[in-house]
Amino acid sequence: MLYSRSYCHLCQDMLAALDQMRGEFSFAVTVVDVDSEPAALARYDERVPVLEADGQELCHYFLDDAKVREYLTRFR
Repeated sequence: MLYSRSYCHLCQDMLAALDQMRGEFSFAVTVVDVDSEPAALARYDERVPVLEADGQELCHYFLDDAKVREYLTRFR
């Protein structure tokens, strides 16, 4: 799950970086606009983007390539 907001360039950058990984890994990303979800806004607000998987935060602000690859490799 990618917590983001529509006008956030860091959010767009993280989504683009994830899209580049799709050639190597098969995965789906659910994007949640924190401005439309009160609970997400209360939790993340200015910390976006935040990438979570299975309830654990993988990274925020910038894609942690190594950590995301490590996570995705478990499902190959």
